[in-house]
Amino acid sequence: MNTSPEPRGSKLTRRHFVGGMALAGAITIVPRHVLGGPGQKAPSEKLNIAGIGVGGQGASDIKQVESQNIVALCDVDDNRAAGTLKQFPDAKRYKDFRKMLDAEKNIDAVVVATPDHIHAVAAMAAIKAGKHVYCEKPLSHTIHEARMLAQAAKEAKVATQMGNQGMAFEANRLIKEWLWDGAIGAVREAHVWSDRPTHAGTRRLYWSQGIERPTDTPPVPASLDWDLWLGPAPERPYHPAYVPFAWRGWWDFGTGGIGDMGSHNMAPVFAALKLAAPTSVESSSTAVFPETLPLACTIHYSFPARGDMPALTLHWYDGGLMPARPAGLEDDRKLSREDGAILVGDKGTMLIEGWGGNSVRLIPEEKMKAYTRPPKALPRSIGHHKEWIEACKKGTPTESNFAFAGPLTEALLLGLISVRLGGRKLYWDSASMKITNEPEANKYLHYEYRKGWTL
Repeated sequence: MNTSPEPRGSKLTRRHFVGGMALAGAITIVPRHVLGGPGQKAPSEKLNIAGIGVGGQGASDIKQVESQNIVALCDVDDNRAAGTLKQFPDAKRYKDFRKMLDAEKNIDAVVVATPDHIHAVAAMAAIKAGKHVYCEKPLSHTIHEARMLAQAAKEAKVATQMGNQGMAFEANRLIKEWLWDGAIGAVREAHVWSDRPTHAGTRRLYWSQGIERPTDTPPVPASLDWDLWLGPAPERPYHPAYVPFAWRGWWDFGTGGIGDMGSHNMAPVFAALKLAAPTSVESSSTAVFPETLPLACTIHYSFPARGDMPALTLHWYDGGLMPARPAGLEDDRKLSREDGAILVGDKGTMLIEGWGGNSVRLIPEEKMKAYTRPPKALPRSIGHHKEWIEACKKGTPTESNFAFAGPLTEALLLGLISVRLGGRKLYWDSASMKITNEPEANKYLHYEYRKGWTL
């Protein structure tokens, strides 16, 4: 089970830049001077880590935690996982993560980097086994799964982190510090976007959306266990239209551009503006197909006031759709078509650009130059994956723990339910986890797993 590396035009890529911080669980560490020799790490200072989905993005995640003991690797496709398996020849090999977790009692922590529809069942199995969990974004495939994962992680007191690596960026700290300093006043309107699934420069698709289900049934590759790849999803024949990586555009397996890049680009906005559950959502899009997400959509969220922060309207755009150029942006300055956010305040505008918010400034430029930045008051990140490793060992904070990632994911997925229903406005009661005005829409909060699969 794996995802593909996701290309970006920027020098700063998710694969090479890591970071992230909120409370998690702890394990006892024996000091180095007790068990370790001079200049050596004591055995207890290294975690025993297992990977579930270790090709593509999973390979990158395992690389980021290779300072620890990689003791077990699980993937349903031998060919996709070959590079990682070769790199860690002593790690036990599995295709079924359930068997791995049953057999390998020495595992301390698990990295989950599978297609979206496997995230929750794999992460929950690890949590129930008492393991710390790093799970790639989005946290889950359904709202019900996101809610259950956040609750389970809290009860188990395990260290968690969702894989939106941009949460470690310096700009994410600056966004908070500047907003909380009153740099643009109270924010009542936000615009967030990504070009996915369309590449803004070439107009080619990263993966297919807005298509019908294939009717031919080619043979399953010898290296792939198709039944395990399907996991809890409804039964269907294998087709290369789904794997590898193409699964992102299919309702049964992926969550489209918002699940992929909304998890990155909305995260700093949610964190800085202290957002949680929206009260309503509505949308518009290109044609919606029974099996696949539309090629492009806009989603409009209404959030209530939070403390001294006023009610907020947040707009999401993907597939090449964009917000209007913000007032004050110089005519000769380009607005990134790939990834970004605009926060409109009572006293000014903040422009955030790059996936995950890797740059931030006030506009126009004169306002940026005149702004006296506040002191750096927030802790800086030691690295997204490193934060999780430290949290596993010491109970220190992580920036995208499941208590944060769960509500973020719920909001993203609620928007997709509106899209799936042709743009209908949905009123959301988060406390009871119900869509109140369209009872039929609640069927999309979760689905019945195939036999043998549980949350």
